[in-house]
Amino acid sequence: MRARVPASTSNLGPGFDVLGLALGLYVEVEITDAPRLDLRSTGEGAELAQDSTHLAARVASQICGHDRLAITVHSSIPVGRGLGSSAALAVAAAAAAGSADPLAVAAAVDGHGENAAASVLGGLVAAPIVDGKPVVRRLPLDPGLGFVVLVPDRALATAQARAALPAMVPFRDAVANLGRLTLLLAGLADASLLERAAGDDRLHQAARAPLFPEAPELLRALEEAGAVVACWSGAGPSLLGICRDREKVPSVRDAGERALDRAGVRGRAVELVPDLCGLVVES
Repeated sequence: MRARVPASTSNLGPGFDVLGLALGLYVEVEITDAPRLDLRSTGEGAELAQDSTHLAARVASQICGHDRLAITVHSSIPVGRGLGSSAALAVAAAAAAGSADPLAVAAAVDGHGENAAASVLGGLVAAPIVDGKPVVRRLPLDPGLGFVVLVPDRALATAQARAALPAMVPFRDAVANLGRLTLLLAGLADASLLERAAGDDRLHQAARAPLFPEAPELLRALEEAGAVVACWSGAGPSLLGICRDREKVPSVRDAGERALDRAGVRGRAVELVPDLCGLVVES
């Protein structure tokens, strides 16, 4: 079996641990029977150990009940950059191994469901945890929106980003995020309604800023170049710019490249489109 799964960006500012959006970078996993475990990985993540500790091997072995498998992984999703690489890989490995519910498998790996849900369904999704399980809903997404992602050549472990978060937040900050989330959902459904305040966040971005001190400067550069909303992509360190129309994307991407250079951050600015298909499985 072969499965192809898109990357995802999550949070999108105020939608912390709830919103996910599938993006056009992909991981493909193919699994066949074999005398013993044989895992080969190319592309992004190829430097990881290609043995039983690899996430694809762990997930596939769990699903199949054994590790007599030949597993081939090819990925264009940067690892540890806030683009849902682990969720996408877990979905692809589970699907290629024959799981009836790759979303549940990947959500268990990730500890939350929005990245996995976006990778499975494609498009924009909400995936709040209810009674211990993600409840997934596909949300409207204006097809005219454009997206730019700044991808630094440095990883940020999700566990480290989680550890930076406060245990409690002030009531007024929680209310502020809820208000911004409503603006964001309206603007993502209808680009003409998108406004800068829709990307404001008081739950996670400021707390994580010390882990990527150049982030505020880079986010400002995206906004000044024409991105209406600029925010962290997932737990970072990648940064997301959302444009009202795709015509602005090339200039925002170029400005992002220049901003990375000015800030002394090695990396790249990438123009991406939403993936609307999600998980694709072939026998």
